[in-house]
Amino acid sequence: MRIGVPSAAAGVVLSIALSAAAPTTAAARGEVVHFRGDVTPGTVLVRTSERRLYYVLGDGLALRYPVGVGRMGKQWSGVTYIEGKYLRPAWSPPPDVKRDKPSLPDIIPGGSPHNPMGEAALTLRGGNYAIHGTNAPNSIGRFVSYGCIRMHNDDVLDLFRRVSVGTPVVVTH
Repeated sequence: MRIGVPSAAAGVVLSIALSAAAPTTAAARGEVVHFRGDVTPGTVLVRTSERRLYYVLGDGLALRYPVGVGRMGKQWSGVTYIEGKYLRPAWSPPPDVKRDKPSLPDIIPGGSPHNPMGEAALTLRGGNYAIHGTNAPNSIGRFVSYGCIRMHNDDVLDLFRRVSVGTPVVVTH
């Protein structure tokens, strides 16, 4: 799934809610866990095989969140960074999604119960993928997406508050 800066050429539209994000509950926030890895504090690490996202705190600790990840043939790995932060973004299905699901509308407004982006999206450099909420919470913990990282809406809002544009993101298998 892709979202990006509004552009006639890209056919992608975003809307940013003017209201503050909804508060999260303590149960929805990431679980503090012991963490070993060669990444600096403040990094987002996605371990696709675990279907977990880690926000590295330092001192051997991280916040761990369950996520939905790319299905077979749609997974990727690499190093990138957060390029944009959006609350309640509108979504336009990219060509591969539209090809597989031609009945989808060209744009699904932000806040719609049919919008797969959920409450927030953190776009990743390159514009192809995002870490985002979902309108299908039972998809979390599964191999389900076209390459994006899905989170529970409360979890993505929690992460949204912790990261900034430029935060490094590492995705591993």
